Amino acid sequence: MKRNQSAEDYLECILLLSRESEFVHRVDVARKMKVSQPAVQKAIKILQEKNYVECDGLHIHLTLDGEAYAHDVYDRHCIIRKFLKLHGVPELDADNDACEFEHAISEASFTMMKKYVDEKTVTEDK
Repeated sequence: MKRNQSAEDYLECILLLSRESEFVHRVDVARKMKVSQPAVQKAIKILQEKNYVECDGLHIHLTLDGEAYAHDVYDRHCIIRKFLKLHGVPELDADNDACEFEHAISEASFTMMKKYVDEKTVTEDK
């Protein structure tokens, strides 16, 4: 699947907001992403067309496909952030860089990072 940074950012944001609150509103997404409400409205329309989100008027809900995609993006973000931190990158830089890398990294590079993080995590747990 071709990766779409904007769609992935919105899905990740909706996923994280849904972990904080039962209901996700457009205004919450706008605040968290630091974008306008019309920008959120446009993005939500596109995500609805792709069957990633559903709206009941006020609330945004991830569909099963949307939730799976959002989890994939967030997992990539977390693995990349951990990889960078394991290599001495400060937390804030690692998080900001992971936001960019998660959309552009090749599957081969991501697999290498995941393997490295998994091995380090297992080693540290012993």
